[in-house]
Amino acid sequence: MKALFISADTYEDSELLVPYYRILEEGIEVDIASMKKLPIKGKRGYEVEVTKTLIEVKPEDYDILVLPGGKAPEAVRKEPAAAEIARDFFRKGKPVAAICHGPQTLITAGLLKGRHATCYRTVVDELKAAGAIYEDKEVVVDGNLVTSRQPSDLPAFIRETMRLIRRAAQESKTE
Repeated sequence: MKALFISADTYEDSELLVPYYRILEEGIEVDIASMKKLPIKGKRGYEVEVTKTLIEVKPEDYDILVLPGGKAPEAVRKEPAAAEIARDFFRKGKPVAAICHGPQTLITAGLLKGRHATCYRTVVDELKAAGAIYEDKEVVVDGNLVTSRQPSDLPAFIRETMRLIRRAAQESKTE
């Protein structure tokens, strides 16, 4: 299995690093994609290496997409390649996990109409305007989509994300 994270500078450190290390701990390879192949820095100063530019990403190489929050999604959503990657994951029914402002990329890609989701409180109106069914809960699972609101929801976010990863791994073994 292989995971793809899409982020940029000013990501929420815990929302990228906690899932990143938890997924690595499972023995899953992880790539971090951004606009440029330069390290990106979180709001609290942590830096992570970018292993792929958005243009270099081939969605078929990945089994799960993770969209951390913070201010990074505001920049990521402006990149047509990020929206197209997200659309590819949805078309193929692959797991997508988005936390805090992460769903903004999915909103821009037009993927949330009729889907149950949650997000950070400042994104709620935009989520609803995109046709999503907003739920104010620590984690919302709708098929292949997991969403959470904020860093304090990380335990639930990780739990449900790992369930989706395990389910996807089982399904790929039976194909």
